[in-house]
Amino acid sequence: MTDDRSRSIYLPPWRLDIVGRPGVRSPLPDAAIARSAAVALDATQASAPGSITIVLTDDAELAELNQEHLGHEGPTDVLSFPMLSPAVFGRGRGDDRRAPMPTQGRRTHIGDIAISIERATEQAEQGRGGQTGDVRWSVADELRLLVTHGVLHLCGWDHAEPDEEAEMRAMEQKLLR
Repeated sequence: MTDDRSRSIYLPPWRLDIVGRPGVRSPLPDAAIARSAAVALDATQASAPGSITIVLTDDAELAELNQEHLGHEGPTDVLSFPMLSPAVFGRGRGDDRRAPMPTQGRRTHIGDIAISIERATEQAEQGRGGQTGDVRWSVADELRLLVTHGVLHLCGWDHAEPDEEAEMRAMEQKLLR
């Protein structure tokens, strides 16, 4: 049995499931986290109706997930686990149209995001936050960035190549305004 705190927030057409691990305190209310995610889902024209899960956890769990899924040692701040192909979101098609998905009235689960509140706190407090790793801002602002970043990854965005990174960072800045 788990002592996770879980809350579903509906911001039509989205259902945002916010899960807090025991002992992990978020610097933002669940509603603010859900709003940040919904704004990013709207901007990427994710297939609707849709749902995502955001797990607020610690460095230990992120290190475990990072090793298991990416083969990287140590914790990271955010990991995204998309359930859909990037092609569903139209990335690289050169237009802004939402790709059709045969949902037959069902809500599509877009994916899951895990965020280390511990890492977000450390990055913000040490002035290693933001996209460039040299921004001093609140832990709440850092968490908003990580939620936005995670949702963009779920929706087919990436930053492996310099042009992709520039486009993704510009989108994050736009969404965080």
